[in-house]
Amino acid sequence: MKTFADLGVASDIVEALAAKDIVNPFPIQALAIPLAIKDHDLIGQARTGTGKTMGFTVPLLHKIDPHAEDGKPQALVVVPTRELATQVTRDIDMAGANRKTRVLTLYGGRSYEPQLDALRKGVDVVVGTPGRLLDLAGQRALDLSKVKVLVLDEADEMLDLGFLPDVERIVALVPAKRQTMLFSATMPGPVIALSRRYLTHPTHVRAESPDESSMVPTTAQFVFRTHHLDKPEVLARVLQADGRGLCMVFTRTKRSADRIAADLAERGFASGAVHGDLGQGAREQALRAFRNGKIDVLVATDVAARGIDVAGVTHVVNYECPDDEKTYVHRIGRTGRAGEAGTAVTFVDWEDGYRWGMINKALDLPFPEPEETYSTSDYLYDELEIPKNATGRLPSAKRTRAGLGAEELEDLGETGRKRPPAKRPSGGGGRDGRGEGGRAESGRGGRQEKAAAGSAATGSATAEGGEARAPRQRQRRRRRLSGGAPKTDQPPTAEA
Repeated sequence: MKTFADLGVASDIVEALAAKDIVNPFPIQALAIPLAIKDHDLIGQARTGTGKTMGFTVPLLHKIDPHAEDGKPQALVVVPTRELATQVTRDIDMAGANRKTRVLTLYGGRSYEPQLDALRKGVDVVVGTPGRLLDLAGQRALDLSKVKVLVLDEADEMLDLGFLPDVERIVALVPAKRQTMLFSATMPGPVIALSRRYLTHPTHVRAESPDESSMVPTTAQFVFRTHHLDKPEVLARVLQADGRGLCMVFTRTKRSADRIAADLAERGFASGAVHGDLGQGAREQALRAFRNGKIDVLVATDVAARGIDVAGVTHVVNYECPDDEKTYVHRIGRTGRAGEAGTAVTFVDWEDGYRWGMINKALDLPFPEPEETYSTSDYLYDELEIPKNATGRLPSAKRTRAGLGAEELEDLGETGRKRPPAKRPSGGGGRDGRGEGGRAESGRGGRQEKAAAGSAATGSATAEGGEARAPRQRQRRRRRLSGGAPKTDQPPTAEA
């Protein structure tokens, strides 16, 4: 079996990886690293969870000149999400531990001052999301004129999130003479067009055959037709399956994520939520608690969970049916990573029948008609190896996790809001009354908030005594005037 040393990787990097028990490369790494080290432009394609990140971080480190004195970034990695930026930074730090490479992570939600200070002191590699990169470049704090290596990671997700115009602006800021690497789980038309535009004679490496499934084969998939009122009970039992380690639960909306996490906590499970309405400090607190095992259930929306790579995730639960096959593949790709086994469970409600049918057909899955399943169904217990005595609450003896509160909430000097304001437009999870990923959330919550705000305003006015009655008295007086005879200074109407 090949080792990283066999691929031509520098000895100090090989030693740093070996210190973390990383000796043998995954297929995408074995294909990409030798070409990238020799300065070839590269398109790397492999399924999620198969080691694409190390396929560019190792070659990238070979390009850094440790003796450069100007302190300007020599490599730039553009990623779609904050969580993925953090993951890529960790991988570069790990592989370059013996080189003392200066890596800076740039994304929104954090204070500008530490990032500006780091740029002034000098950095070798910048890993960032498009918005903050353009922001700092616009302030002339980030100078990309010395970039020798440009990496576009998870290109398909960047295009899905509407980052193409930003990516084009970023590419225009780096030198035309450079090495460019593009990595993606899928290669839709726009990604191919992007590669043709910005890569020079690229080599396309793919870690599996074209007809191979886009899903990791070590992940066992289960699909149950469930009633929405029984889902909390079913989920509580799934979380008590034998051998269950860390678990991610996916929802469509931010409100659902908060509600499910709170319900699980009330049932005795150590849970936390990650979604776009949380401040960056709260998001990172939940992720650290999840990585450190202080909580073992992370409830997340799709956008917030992009790029999350946590070792030990044995189960993924689609609490709400995904919108499409790409979302399904992305969600269940959080388990079964790096060759480990995983379990993916999907709940399909009755109104989700058509949506699930399209996903099942697109991915050629064997679940066209999921079996009707309840929290009392023997089938559920047998399929997922759940103890027969499991109930809707975690037994006290098994409540051994420290919980979310045991993880420190770091003050990041955040530039964004931590929570949505009290009064939001109808359906408002995010801007323009839309939830994460551009999907409109339920409008009922917004109407209830407006009604509550209206009743609260009435109550406060009444508490002021006569102040509350004066406007109504004026309104009644105006109505009486408008209903009486016309005033003398107005001409009579035709009917008069």
